[in-house]
Amino acid sequence: MFEELSQRFEDAVKSLKGQASITETNVQGALKQVRRALLEADVSLPVVEDFVEEVRRKAVGAEVVRGVSPDQKFIQLVHEQLVDTMGGENAPLAAGGQAGAPSVVLMAGLQGAGKTTATAKLGLHLKEQGRKALLVGADVYRPAAIEQLKTLGAQIGVEVFSLGTEAKPEDIAAAGIDKARAEGFDTVLVDTAGRLQIDQSMMEEMVRIRQACQPDEVLLVVDSMIGQEAAELTRAFHQQVGITGAVLTKLDGDSRGGAALSIRKVSGAPIKFIGTGEKVEALQPFHPERMASRILGMGDVLTLVEKATKEVELADVAKMQQKLQEASFDFSDFLQQMRMIRRMGSLGGLIKLIPGMNKIDDGMLKQGEEQLKKIEAMIGSMTEVERQQPELLASQPSRRRRIAAGSGHKPADVDKVLADFQKMRGFMQQMTRGGGMPGMPGMPGMPGPMGGMPAAGSPGRVATKPAKKRKGFGQL
Repeated sequence: MFEELSQRFEDAVKSLKGQASITETNVQGALKQVRRALLEADVSLPVVEDFVEEVRRKAVGAEVVRGVSPDQKFIQLVHEQLVDTMGGENAPLAAGGQAGAPSVVLMAGLQGAGKTTATAKLGLHLKEQGRKALLVGADVYRPAAIEQLKTLGAQIGVEVFSLGTEAKPEDIAAAGIDKARAEGFDTVLVDTAGRLQIDQSMMEEMVRIRQACQPDEVLLVVDSMIGQEAAELTRAFHQQVGITGAVLTKLDGDSRGGAALSIRKVSGAPIKFIGTGEKVEALQPFHPERMASRILGMGDVLTLVEKATKEVELADVAKMQQKLQEASFDFSDFLQQMRMIRRMGSLGGLIKLIPGMNKIDDGMLKQGEEQLKKIEAMIGSMTEVERQQPELLASQPSRRRRIAAGSGHKPADVDKVLADFQKMRGFMQQMTRGGGMPGMPGMPGMPGPMGGMPAAGSPGRVATKPAKKRKGFGQL
């Protein structure tokens, strides 16, 4: 997401490079590019006008300290304004609940926005925080909506309550809250029906459900693909029903980002969560500062760390560090790491959270994904001994031929993976021992010159030969 917007902002900054200061004259070109970038990203026009004017006001005459160039100062001002436009800081979910009463969250939205899935995702998010959530299926109109919620609930281990499609939605919501209070649930998530468009009957029903359950939060689930209409939708719901926040879905798709930049300013309601994929784990709290960094191509290290922390145990980290130092990292370990990365999300999504890596071509990322699948197939064709002792593969070509046949690839492909693995293990050993930053070796599955594939335009790959024997992994 935001690739085009990031590129446009970069083009805007170029016009200030080499300037001695930011002036009314030289900033006009940059602001014109920023305005065009925001409009093309489908940001609401009033938001664009306010954004550009605020940046212009702060930029002209801004003090540029020694060591900071005008273009860097301009980036800082744009970053600050992006953060302010999106709400300033994370708006957490209301704790709610008094004297043992559960916190109630009402989920609303148009049909097709991903409301039922977002309800389940939020249920999993709360479960991971140690809360006991109950999902309530009150969408009695859409075929199989309740069954979908039950399926997702079973998948994540969160209980689902419903009275079927014959009961009134407000009665279902009230009964679900009674059950939660009686059985010790601390949070109730009520999934309601959507429509293809806003209509009076929908709003009246939402008002009845709200009156019946007196929610602590009313979250509007918004499809980011509808662009600036998302902000108007949020405002309309807020005026008629009263919402406390939004959940922005499908940010991993072809969204141009306008919804993320418009909702808070136009509607006054903060974005509380964002959906970044189809998997039920793909829900993140919305942090304006992190999103601003992503938009400007600065990456998002904090989100990357949080994703890794959920998957990695400290004991595993210590064990892996020791293996890297001793050069005993093997193919079983590599397979474990690949599967951990897959649980964290797509390779492309993770790489783009790393500062400076947002420009990697999507085609190369797709190649990287395909390469990882190839490697997993090859490792799957190895015996346990071969995984633990890669030296056997280097010294016995017959083993490599058998693995190639078993995985459906050529012997040369296995040779290449083995050579890349050798370089990667040697590189990691030097890094963990503080041996400096040697030349980046080919890393299996990584795109471009960093990876186990030649960079675009390169002459191809060098044939693999077993290295001379030496201590540790150098035996390969």
